[in-house]
Amino acid sequence: MAGNKSKHPERRKQRVPENKKRKQRQSKKVRNDKNQRNDNVVVYKPPVNINLGLGIFVLLIGYLAIIIISYLKSKPITPYEVSMGSLAVNNTYTGVALREEVLVSADYSGYVNYYAREGEKVSKGTMIYTIDSTGKLSDVVGTDNTSENKLSDNDLFEIKSDISEFANSFDPINFNHTYNFKYDIEGTVLKLENYRVLSGIEKINSANYSDAVSFGYAPTSGVLVYAVDGYEQLKAEDLTPEMLDSTQYVRSQFHSGDLIADNDNAYKLVTSENWSIVIEIDEARAKELEDETYVEVRFLKNNYKSWAATTILHQNGATYLKLDFNNSMITFASDRFIEIELLLNTQSGLKIPNSAIVERAFYLIPEKYYTEGGSQGNPGFIRESYLEDGSKSTEFVDAEVYAFVDGYYYVDESLFNVGDKLLMPDSEATYTVSKQDTLVGVFNINKGYADFKEITILNANDEYSIVKSNSEYGLNVYDHIVLKGDTVSDRDFIYE
Repeated sequence: MAGNKSKHPERRKQRVPENKKRKQRQSKKVRNDKNQRNDNVVVYKPPVNINLGLGIFVLLIGYLAIIIISYLKSKPITPYEVSMGSLAVNNTYTGVALREEVLVSADYSGYVNYYAREGEKVSKGTMIYTIDSTGKLSDVVGTDNTSENKLSDNDLFEIKSDISEFANSFDPINFNHTYNFKYDIEGTVLKLENYRVLSGIEKINSANYSDAVSFGYAPTSGVLVYAVDGYEQLKAEDLTPEMLDSTQYVRSQFHSGDLIADNDNAYKLVTSENWSIVIEIDEARAKELEDETYVEVRFLKNNYKSWAATTILHQNGATYLKLDFNNSMITFASDRFIEIELLLNTQSGLKIPNSAIVERAFYLIPEKYYTEGGSQGNPGFIRESYLEDGSKSTEFVDAEVYAFVDGYYYVDESLFNVGDKLLMPDSEATYTVSKQDTLVGVFNINKGYADFKEITILNANDEYSIVKSNSEYGLNVYDHIVLKGDTVSDRDFIYE
């Protein structure tokens, strides 16, 4: 088999059929003819047609894209309309009452019974109490069933007045005042009862108890108080913030029937109509009152009004206002902490939020250098300049004035550089620009851009300020300003 393959290799080749060769020759001829015809064909180039509508659409899309991008990158600006108003300032305080108080101690030991009314003025030598060393005085007098136990109209009026005052001034936050009220009512009732006991004092002698009962008399005249609290000798100069904390206040009330020892405090007398209330204030209020000699005060307990002389004290890390009175002491003789309202003059003006207020620096230029010039007679200044050949010349600089203070105009820093020389009109005098100062103001946006306007603050609290209206370079009612002044710069266009 191997020998056959090597002798006849041509048998392995397949012969191409004759008709297939013929078709290949014809196809080749056709291609040659087409190539010859293509050489004579000229390629047609269509004219360029511009679609105007499509171009406008593309431009609009591009413009909208720019507007959207600018809006997304811009800071949100919230406007605020300026209006007339006043501030709701909290002028209510709780202060400590300081008086001339004399502590009176007992001369004997035993059970005490009081006969004088608390809060009334007693003269020297008035009997205030009795001390019974046996404790049987009330039993002896109480055996008299013929005495009248009804309260008089004056007695009932006193109790009703105490209840009415407590109801009007009740504050659930200061519930400790309720206990003081309780003690006052108990003391009033017991004192009224002791008048009945005192009226039967002759029975003491008949029952041979005269040696067991001692009498206490007022050593001086004054207003009587049946309580002590440790504040009796306190001076305004010794006050600390802790002493004004009414929640830590402790008061010892005296009652008829209490067991008392020799030399224990039995009561106290307020000996002068001159007294003071001291309140703690902040520095802003202290500055507001530093030029005031007197201030009107309303007492919340009974709505009574009175004028007080003022003294500001800075001590122990706090600021205090001392209010000195020369009347009404007897009404509040038994009160240590007193609620008052300062009746200050409420200033009105343009009311703006504090968030709108900013500070801005300006150049100060003397009034004598101010002039008018330009094609329209605008206000401005004449600046010295130099031409290309080095010769001196002048130019007029339009300048918006933002304020006029102490003979100086406040002008925009962008108009001048430090060292610029300004010429005085009709004179050879010059002024070198260098002096600067700041103004407090807001950004007015009436014209669609941020325009700085100076303001004069009359009063302020934590949220709003009252500023002067109708000033020459300032604001007017219904102006629109930027609510947050630190979000813009001068001359920025505003997109609400």
